[in-house]
Amino acid sequence: MDAGDAGDTPGSHALAWLATRGWQAFAFQREVWDAVAQGRSGMLHATTGSGKTYAVWLGMLDALLRRHPPGRGAEPLRVIWLTPMRALASDTTKALTAPLAELAPNWTIGLRTGDTPSAERARQDRRMPTVLVTTPESLTLMLTREHAREELSGVEYVVIDEWHELVGSKRGVQAQLALARLRGFHPGLVTWGLSATLGNLESAMHVLCGPHPEPAPRLVQGKIDKTLIIDTLIPPDPGKYSWAGHLGARMQQPVVEEIERSGTTLVFTNVRSQAEVWYQLLLEARPQWAGHIALHHGSLDRATREWVEQGLKEGTLRAVVATSSLDLGVDFLPVERVLQIGSAKGVARMMQRAGRSGHAPGRPSRVTLVPTNTMEIIEAAAARRAAQAGRVEQRTPPDKPLDVLVQHIVTVALGGGFRPEDLREEVTSAWSYRKLTRAEFEWALAFCERGGESLGAYPEYHRIVRGADGVYRVKDSGVARRHRLGVGTIVSDAAIQVKYLTGANIGTMEEGFIARLKPGDHFFFAGRLLEFVRVRDMAAYVRKATRKKGTVPTWQGSKMALSTELSDAVLEMMQRAAQGDFFEPELQAARPMLLTQQRLSQIPTPDTLLVEAYQSREGQHLYIYPFAGRNVHLGLASLLAWRLARVQANTFSISINDYGFELVSAAPFDIAPVLDQSLFSATELMHDVLASLNSSELAQRRFREIARVAGLISTGYPGQPKSARQLQASSALFYEVFRKYDAGNLLLSQAENEVLSQELELSRLGETLQRMRSRRLVFAPLRHPSPMSLPLMVERFREQLTTETLAARLERILKDIETEP
Repeated sequence: MDAGDAGDTPGSHALAWLATRGWQAFAFQREVWDAVAQGRSGMLHATTGSGKTYAVWLGMLDALLRRHPPGRGAEPLRVIWLTPMRALASDTTKALTAPLAELAPNWTIGLRTGDTPSAERARQDRRMPTVLVTTPESLTLMLTREHAREELSGVEYVVIDEWHELVGSKRGVQAQLALARLRGFHPGLVTWGLSATLGNLESAMHVLCGPHPEPAPRLVQGKIDKTLIIDTLIPPDPGKYSWAGHLGARMQQPVVEEIERSGTTLVFTNVRSQAEVWYQLLLEARPQWAGHIALHHGSLDRATREWVEQGLKEGTLRAVVATSSLDLGVDFLPVERVLQIGSAKGVARMMQRAGRSGHAPGRPSRVTLVPTNTMEIIEAAAARRAAQAGRVEQRTPPDKPLDVLVQHIVTVALGGGFRPEDLREEVTSAWSYRKLTRAEFEWALAFCERGGESLGAYPEYHRIVRGADGVYRVKDSGVARRHRLGVGTIVSDAAIQVKYLTGANIGTMEEGFIARLKPGDHFFFAGRLLEFVRVRDMAAYVRKATRKKGTVPTWQGSKMALSTELSDAVLEMMQRAAQGDFFEPELQAARPMLLTQQRLSQIPTPDTLLVEAYQSREGQHLYIYPFAGRNVHLGLASLLAWRLARVQANTFSISINDYGFELVSAAPFDIAPVLDQSLFSATELMHDVLASLNSSELAQRRFREIARVAGLISTGYPGQPKSARQLQASSALFYEVFRKYDAGNLLLSQAENEVLSQELELSRLGETLQRMRSRRLVFAPLRHPSPMSLPLMVERFREQLTTETLAARLERILKDIETEP
């Protein structure tokens, strides 16, 4: 049966196309086709590589063919497919092309991202393809076009791929607003989201479809027997004491041997600096692998990343060391193994990365966890147990971010204009703004029109103008240009180009790192050892280095926090150890450390709160282990130190990790409020947290991003970018002006709220305090540092000591412990 005589039964065209390939439809794919045929939006949750793309695409294509039988010419734009990454956009376009070419050969498909050449954009502007694969930023840019309504009103379907990647971010909010706009153009718009790793599917679906969708959306879960193998590369002799990175380099040879035994392997790290280090470690162990292994992260030049992606698809690379830049659903069929260096810090992230291997129905996915310290050995077993139990992290969307709303108001004013009441109704149909008050909307409108209370004298901040017909539009061409250039700033970072003296581009680096370099300094980047020469015209010029040693760049915001789900699973594993159950291979490997912890102190469990005290030449040390992740521990440590100092004047040094925190003071302090747990009160929590931290500095730093998204500061023009220092100075000036002359400016309160909710995770901090009060407190005075406390000491020492001095100090501490009778 071919497409021409497939009949009018829902899914018939899809089945005909699958039959030509000898494939059969899965039950969940048929379920999606039925829902799409009924005009229902929804969410498809299925394992990576199980056929999600064709489930939704074939259903939509089938429905379109029944409504619009293919004629001689191409249909206008009917489908928009949104992806969170450019690399994923290119791969998705290829996947969608195959059935389209056979079932509707006259229909067209196009790709539109920041990488799309201007000539291709111009062709699309003259006539849009039937199917457009794009990103949230590029779709928003399309909404700024004067005739956006006419160009986009024919769109019948929107798909958002990897919805879990967007739903919890401002990019996801940008997508929500774009969908609300498209629904205004076409009330019958059908929207589907795809995901493989989400813990709150129902709520994520409603975020996608809006608060009051009609008809009710359908949640489809793909039940595919997909084997997921999670194992651990056990370090040789982990020892009794271990700290962050302690076992890292010792895992070099085991990792190399795993790669040698496997086919194409992806080696994931959590941060770009770690990826650079591990690429060098692999080359150091196997110099003959040069040209057969590669490096991939978001700071590398696009051409380099595309070369690596092509090598993975063709199976010509033995291994690729990567960060989250390869997390998402690009189809790399040759990949057999995934190695995760260190803890993935979350169950969803680990499962997502595992899915990069065996990326096809019926093939097993395997991830091997490579611990870099003993606690990560325990985390590995905990992550496996949590994944098997389906305990996956939830993603929560931001609540009415006003910077994104301000940007959207200007976008709509550019895209044909709006009447305020119509736009307010449209905006509140997006989930994140369902509780937006009229006063908040009117404030955002006035801010776009007049610049608020303090910017009224500056015409460039009068971005929208109300016409005699009551419609708001953008009249100033300079405002229009700056706005279109700023739409992508939600995801941009202050960066500087890194180039060879010949002008060849290598990638981008955070300006803060480059600013610390002197001519002649050497550093590793893009897998190469480079010598810094000079900075000119916002580019850092380098040459290939002659020496063999150099530093590794660091990137801001690089440390991930342990998720609640994984934290709880780790405590459960430790409880098993406390009860003498070491049957898991990981617990057996960690046994010397756990038994030492039990001998010197106690092993933390889900029902207890371990508090340790230690006296040294530095002063009095207090260790508390809530197991709530480093972000929460930063807020907790600052809060408790401030409360202790309020009772008795004192100065504390703080150290944190994912398991607990250290407070140390040269002067003695009373720990009775800790032991009776009164210090853990949640009363006046927000006031005390703001008082305990330099909240003004944190809010000012957060305001920099808000000001950029809201269009207050420009990142510059093509070829004339502004430096990070210029952006910082501009945002700091706005921050001070608003504080002095426009205290009611809602962007200021947004900055404070984002610090509390995102950087300090205030709600989780409050929940943690409640859990700390409900647990039985176990107090353990220490004669020597315990295996749990020593890593916190090391974190503090690292900020004070050189690598050599740190090693000597640790050696002395460990020697003193071993010689103790």
